[in-house]
Order: sequence, then structure tokens, then C-alpha cells
Amino acid sequence: MISELTVNFPRSGELLWIGLRPQRQTEMLSVPRVLADPLSGLDGDRYAGRSRNRQVTLIQHEHLAAISSFTNHTVSPEMLRRNLVVRGINLLALKKQQIQIGDVILKVTGLCHPCSRMEKVLGSGGYNAMRGHGGLTASIVQSGSLNVGDRVSFVQATPPVEYYLNP
Repeated sequence: MISELTVNFPRSGELLWIGLRPQRQTEMLSVPRVLADPLSGLDGDRYAGRSRNRQVTLIQHEHLAAISSFTNHTVSPEMLRRNLVVRGINLLALKKQQIQIGDVILKVTGLCHPCSRMEKVLGSGGYNAMRGHGGLTASIVQSGSLNVGDRVSFVQATPPVEYYLNP
């Protein structure tokens, strides 16, 4: 059954990079750790507390090479303005699921589409180079600290408990 296949992952991933956007149109800050809270988002990020569905943005490390090949530029995480870079687990397979990174639990809320700014950052065609490779958005379900090197894993949803009354 397909539903059984969608919860099997060959391995866990790893958090490689953390970036914060302190203000609009400013350089990303690369940090080794950040506090994540369901009410206030990522500590120090400009989106903190503003949008429940987009508290965190994630991108697949493996997609950086694809974007680089499409643009003929070396692409770094700072250029793409995502908060977390993850390696070793297929992020797209986690859409609408919960994931755990360290002690933080995130609910993946959707795709993170590129913005028009990518045309300036990556050069002509940069927007199209990112299409399909922009990553995901997530909300914070359980607070804690995110640290570079943390394990990234799928969180199996607990099925609802069914109660039966004895006749």
C-alpha cells in the first residue's frame, strides 16, 4: 500500500547549515545554533512570530548542485535565503509531515517557491533555475534548539485511539 511506503525512509538526514534573515534585503547570518519556538519562530529571524505556516524555510543540500549547474554559478545557502540546509533525506517526501531536528519538531506546511530576488542574486534565469528546487516551509510544533549537525528524521504520526464500549 502506498501509505505504508510514504513513511519509510532509508536513512536520517543531517542539518548542515542554519541561516537567519535579520531584516529585509540584508545579508543572511550563518549561525551554529538557534532557538525555535512555536509562538515566536526562530530567534533573530525577521519572520519570527509573523507567519505560523512559514516560521522556518528548508532547502535540500543536494539541490544546491542542481541550481549551480542551471546557473553556471557556485550557489551557497546564504544566496538562497532559506533558514535550514538539510542533507541525506528527501525533503519533498516530507511535505505535510512532521520532522524532528534535534529536539525541535516541525510540521512541513508547503513548498517554498523562489522569489523574483533570485533573478538578481543568481543572474538572468535565476528564478527559473530555482523552480522545483526552492525547498519547503514549516511551522514549529515543539520548541527547542536547532544545532548544525543535528539529525533530521520523519516523525511517525500516532494513529488516533479508538474507544469501544462493551455492549
